[in-house]
Amino acid sequence: MRNDRYNLSKSELIEEIPLACSNELAAVEFFEEYRWGNVPLCAHCGSKSVYQMMDATGQNRSARFLWRCRSCSKQYTVRIGTVYEETRLELRHWCHAFWRAATSKKGVAALEIMRHCQISYKSALFMMNRIRFAMAPDADAPKLTGTVEADETYVGGKPRPGDGQINKRGRGTKKTPVFAVVERNGDIRRRVVADVTGETLKAAIREEVDFKARIITDELSSYGGIGQHFEGGHHRVNHSTREYFRGDIHTNTAESSFAVVKRGIMGIYHNVSREYLHRYIWQFDFVWNHRNLNDGERTFMAIQSAEGKRLMYRAPKASTEGN
Repeated sequence: MRNDRYNLSKSELIEEIPLACSNELAAVEFFEEYRWGNVPLCAHCGSKSVYQMMDATGQNRSARFLWRCRSCSKQYTVRIGTVYEETRLELRHWCHAFWRAATSKKGVAALEIMRHCQISYKSALFMMNRIRFAMAPDADAPKLTGTVEADETYVGGKPRPGDGQINKRGRGTKKTPVFAVVERNGDIRRRVVADVTGETLKAAIREEVDFKARIITDELSSYGGIGQHFEGGHHRVNHSTREYFRGDIHTNTAESSFAVVKRGIMGIYHNVSREYLHRYIWQFDFVWNHRNLNDGERTFMAIQSAEGKRLMYRAPKASTEGN
């Protein structure tokens, strides 16, 4: 095992991924390495006094790749305490899915995972939903600071002629509003919101942004008065008069981030229900926030984020993706 599991290069992981995606033992050892490094721990009590369980011959690992803890006497595998706990899907499929989810800028469809791994669509969707859950932002993440852009967009199909929903910006349609705040040269935080009223948007900004920040928005009236809550004040650009920047006053960063989301939704997923849209947003945000890492490092971060998270629910009958 690697002496320093955080000292990861793109070339190292690229060399390991193909084998881990095709061989189950290699996949198990891959996940063990990138979860524990060279110090395996008990998934139940955290003890270092653990050992691998072997088969009857004593030459090979047990069929379930079990470990046993000498401190608490419990058996466990690398799956315990992660999003892939209590699943029958082989870890080699999870390895491939993590790699694709972390390295595909515009996302990867469950149908594509289904074809590559030769598993059912239901299993591929199950796997991708849990990987997106692993990519969800931490509740204790620091607030954005410095210059912060805020903007909103609408995700969904185009309104049909004659149904009275012809507003180009999306208001009054059945599209789903998505709000974003993005720190210049920093992280982005997006969320699905119920509406774009002042109460909703300003509450979201106060929740995600440090009070010392400078807020930049477009001319939407819902942002009116937000400057009184921030030391840096509130600055606007007026898109209705074709003003898109004034010095460093612009919302181009937030708008370009939405462009990636919409290309992913339209070109990869084709259709995402409002109920599950937030999980797809988590995946887009994860890739954006780790954009300065190489593909290997980003995949490593995704695998690390799977630890300590469980998604417990019964899968719905309706599909969440269009492909």
